[in-house]
Parts: sequence; C-alpha cells; structure tokens
Amino acid sequence: MTETSDADHLGGCLCGQIRYQLSGPLADIQLCHCSQCRKAQGSAFAANIPVSEADLRFLSGEEALVLFESSPGKTRAFCGRCGSPLFSRTTAKPGVVRLRAGTLDDPSGARLGFHIFADSHADWWSLDDELPRFSERAPD
Repeated sequence: MTETSDADHLGGCLCGQIRYQLSGPLADIQLCHCSQCRKAQGSAFAANIPVSEADLRFLSGEEALVLFESSPGKTRAFCGRCGSPLFSRTTAKPGVVRLRAGTLDDPSGARLGFHIFADSHADWWSLDDELPRFSERAPD
C-alpha cells in the first residue's frame, strides 16, 4: 500500500460547518461497492480512506456530526446541516475510521488502491480499471 507524505491534510463537509485536520500520511483509497455504501453515498461506491482516530482532529463543527448505526456495530457520521457523509467506524476495528475521500480538500495527494465488495457493484457501473478487486473485504 502506498501512502502520501506526512503533511497534514484538511477537509470538511459541503456547507463548511464541519472542518477537520488529519495528521500523517494517507493510506490508499478503498472503493467499496457494497449495497450499504452505495445507498449511504447515493452513488456507485464509497471512496474510503482508513485513518487512525488519533490522527483526526476536528477544527470546527464537531457538534454538528450526526451518527447513524446502519448495522449492528457500524456507525456512519454525517453533517446534520448539509448531510455530507464524513466517515464510518465499526467495532470490529476500534480506533480506526473510514474517512470519505471526497471530503478532503484539493489537492490531497490521495491515490486509488483497490475495489472491495466488487461482486456487488451497481449494474450500471463498469469496473474497467486495473485496480485489484476483492469479492468482499480486502485481506488484512
């Protein structure tokens, strides 16, 4: 897995109420095609970057975060004002959040890594790139 430089990265929601800063390098973007991610994003997939919660610091608007338990042990966080999805977390991976890559400010230096739940991809979206594909979760 490649990572970006150790520089800090900034991001936030669409309306700007929630702003955050990430410290350290960014892992590769994981494109998740599961049905829950498609519905939560309103798109063909979710573009996620796993980050340590210790490296994520809210600069403003943390009180505007709304949490939704989409399945047992999995919580999705979004802006209560504009609805932007920001991250998800699961009890299976404590201390890690899956940040939505689209919330990073440009340029982020993030890179695409691989597809997960590729067998569940939307029938109207073709997977025609050379990225690695996994039927379900990527191996650890």
